[in-house]
This record gives sequence, structure tokens and C-alpha cells, in this order.
Amino acid sequence: MSPVLAGVLQMLALVVALGLAYRPLGDYMAAVYSSKKHLRVEKWVYKAIGANPDTEMRWPAYLRGVLAFSAVSLLFLYLLQRVQGSLPGSLGFASIDPDQAFNTAASFVANTNWQSYYGEQAMGHVVQTGGLAVQNFVSAAVGIAVAVALVRGFARSRTGELGNFWSDLVRGTLRILLPIAVIGAILLVACGAIQNFSGIHGVGQFMGGSQQWNGGAVASQEAIKELGTNGGGYFNANSSHPFENPNGLSNLLEIFLILVIPFALTRTFGRMVGSLKQGYAILATMGVIWLGFTALMMWTEFAHHGPAFDIAGGAMEGKETRFGVGGSSIFAVATTLTSTGAVNSFHSSFTGFGGGITMLGMQLGEIAPGGTGSGLYGMLIMAIIAVFIAGLMVGRTPEYLGKKIGTREIKFAACYILITPALVLCFTAAAMALPTPVNSMTNSGAHGFSEILYAYTSGANNNGSAFAGLNADTQWFNTTIGLAMLLGRFLPMVFVLALAGSLAEQRPVPATVGTLGTHKPLFSGLLVGTIMIVAGLTYFPALALGPLAEGLAS
Repeated sequence: MSPVLAGVLQMLALVVALGLAYRPLGDYMAAVYSSKKHLRVEKWVYKAIGANPDTEMRWPAYLRGVLAFSAVSLLFLYLLQRVQGSLPGSLGFASIDPDQAFNTAASFVANTNWQSYYGEQAMGHVVQTGGLAVQNFVSAAVGIAVAVALVRGFARSRTGELGNFWSDLVRGTLRILLPIAVIGAILLVACGAIQNFSGIHGVGQFMGGSQQWNGGAVASQEAIKELGTNGGGYFNANSSHPFENPNGLSNLLEIFLILVIPFALTRTFGRMVGSLKQGYAILATMGVIWLGFTALMMWTEFAHHGPAFDIAGGAMEGKETRFGVGGSSIFAVATTLTSTGAVNSFHSSFTGFGGGITMLGMQLGEIAPGGTGSGLYGMLIMAIIAVFIAGLMVGRTPEYLGKKIGTREIKFAACYILITPALVLCFTAAAMALPTPVNSMTNSGAHGFSEILYAYTSGANNNGSAFAGLNADTQWFNTTIGLAMLLGRFLPMVFVLALAGSLAEQRPVPATVGTLGTHKPLFSGLLVGTIMIVAGLTYFPALALGPLAEGLAS
């Protein structure tokens, strides 16, 4: 079987699996967030934290819940790393330095999972399971909760109430993420991923020296790492490590876990606003971008030139032979079009245009299908921008889902889409202008610039993947990328929740013959165009200095 055909068949199998899961999972999540009943274990949690799950919150109170919970999580994870050397199960590892502890805590709380350390050489079992794995669950649940609050803003009228954050957080964790992650972990163990709490042990001689590995609860963390679009690996090699991702079957399973909740949330959205067609329109937009990027990535990586590429069947540098070009390309697009950041290949070794595709996927805002929750609310923000543009074209006040998009709403949406590019471009410019940060670049020229641009793109967009040619374990990068991750995660949420509150207060506007049909293919096409134009105009100059220059020169 040719490598190209193998890649196409993997893609078809993935589409079928996602299609089978779309309806039941989407309907189930809608039922979870619409139910008035609380499970017994949920009542125990509410009692423990002193929350009343039946109290409705307006957007400022909902936001305070998000920020307070995240701040406590940040402090807890930071302190856990700082005292690691005194904890049992630390595997003899020392406590983490302050700047790296801050960076890691910010990373996992912000659902970014950027790692400037070697996991198998720095983190013991307690930090991995009691700190990082826990944040993999709850940070993903926070993202879904914010998305559901925005959906309620569209669905409700003449009230500013968006639900209860604590109820949404607990339900998302216990009813959605935990059961699916348990099933995913069992399947990964069946595929060959490890799951234990063993210590460090030698595996014999290797090239004249001894080699050592430590075990860990890898399969369970790998499952929620992908399902929650987190991305942080137990090992430095991440999902290219055979203990995390043993074979082609586990590779497909991990891609499925990355994509299944973000895609299914479009049906949840349609169900909760009372129009499945609206959910299908958002799904179509996400699907077109995802399929287009995957096809383009496979083409750039298979379009080899020279005898070495001919023999290898494509650009195999930096890719695992057990996955090949097809499996690596599908994974790379899935992980950068979502906020996952897991990698099964070396993105820095992709072709110039291939590396640019991974960067552009993040720069679109990771909305096709995006992260757990963040993908949906990011796409809905772009839908608001699209109907605003359409309204300008015909001279009519824009409406979306029966809500007028006025000055207040468009200001919130505009602030949302400007925050991340401002963080990426300003931090990148500062790093390139100062004398010290550029010393962390492995390469010079366009590729070296791409390393730094990719790092801040990944951090501010809460992705977490890296070109891996950059030494980011310095005080400058640990601090600035940490700030980019926190600001890139929580500042947009402020405007999402403010927008949700504004929409929930409105009276529904009846549809007329002049109302734009946002459930039709025409609107999906407009939405795709809006996304590409907004991202292209924002990032094109920076991309021209990095991956585009490198691709044209090769």
C-alpha cells in the first residue's frame, strides 16, 4: 500500500468514527448542561466547596467563578512543584525552579500545556497525577463551561443569567470528561501504552552508555490530555514516544479523542438554541477548514523532491516510521487547529510550508474545531463578525439567532479577536529586538524567526506545541510565555461572558424576509472567508518573514 493511500484511508476512518459519535455525544452534552438534577457525588462536591448549584449567575458572577477557581488552581500547582523534592513519589527529582514552576502552572491551568522541561527527568508521580493530570480535567471543563454560558446567552432572553459556573464545572468533569477518559485510557492500554507507578529503571546499554526510563500513569494522562485538548506529555517526546502512542491504531484513537468533543459541541449548540441546522452550519464551517488544512498538509509533506524523499515516500525527517507522513500530517493539523499541542512528530522538521500550516492553524484562533469549549465560543465570535460584515454590505442591522448585533456586542467581539494577535506579535517583536532571547534560537534566518513566532503563537493561543528548535527554558521565555498563556486564556473569556450577558438581556427579534439565513451554505461560506481574511490580514506580514520565506527559498 502506498503511503498516500494509507494516509487517505486513515482520514476516511477518522471521519467515519467522528460521524458515528457526533449525534449521541452532542445530544448527551446538551442534556448534561440542561438538566436540573444533580448526581449524589456532585452534591458531595458542592457541599465540600460550599457552592449552591441552583443559583443562577449573571456574567460578572460567572466570570468571578472562572477566575477564582483558576487562580486557586494556579497557586496550588505552583506550590506543588516548589515542594516536589519533599514529597513521596518524587522519584528523587528536585523541586522545580520558580520561573519554570510559574510557567508550568500557568500552562496547565490555561489549558495550554506548554512544556519547557523534560517530563521524565523533572516531574515525579505526585506532580504528574495529582497536579498536571487534575488540571487536564478541570481546565478543559472550564472551557466547556464558558462555551455553554455563551450558548445560553443566545438561547435566553430578557434575563442576564447564564447558569451556574460551579455546576457547569462539576458536570463537565464528572459526567463528560471522566467517563470518556476512562474508556480512552483502557483502549490505550490495550494498544500498548503503559500504566503504572514504577520508579526509574535501566534498560541496558545503548551506544556505550546506560539508558534509563521511569514509568507512570501514562495511559490515563494521555487519554485526558487528548480528550481535553490539553497536550502535555508524560515524556519529552510527547505522543511520538512509544509509551504514550505505541502504534498506528493508538495514533488514530488519540486524534479521535482530540476532535470528538469540539466537533460534537456544535450539535450541543444546535440542540440548546433550538435549531439543529444552526449547529450543522457551524459544523460545516469547521469541517471545511479542517479537511482543507489536512489535505494541504499532506500535499506539502508528500510533494517530495529528490531521491532521498523518493525512497522515504515523503518528508520523513522528524517523523516516526510507525505513523508515516499521513499519520503525522493528520495529527499535526488536528493538534494545531485545536488547542491541544500534543505532537507525534517534530514540527520544526516539516517542510517550510508545512510548518506554516501548523502556525496558521493556531493563528486562525483554533476554531476548526478548536479546543474543548474554546473552539465553539471562538467560532461563534467569528460568526458574529461575519453577520456584522454581511449587515454592512446590505445596510441592515445584523442579527444572529434572533439577537441584534449592536455596537456593544461588536465591541466585545472585536476585543476578543484582537487580544491574541496583539500578544503574539508584541512578544515576538520584543524577543527579536532584545539581545538575549535570540540566543535561544537553534537556527538563524527565517527558520529561527519561525521558532520564536511559533512559540508565542502556541502560548497565546493556548496550544502548547513547539517547533522544538527553541530553548525555551530560560527566565525570559518561561516568564513571557507564561504571561502570554494566562492573558491569552482569560482575557478573551472576559469578553465572551460579557457578550453572553448582553445577548441574554435582549428580546428575540423575529425573522423577516431580509434576515440572513445563518443556517444555510451561503453563510458557512461567508464565515470561512471571514475567518481566513481576518487571520490572513493579521498575521500575513509575520508569516511572510518566517515560514513563507523559508518555503519559497527551499
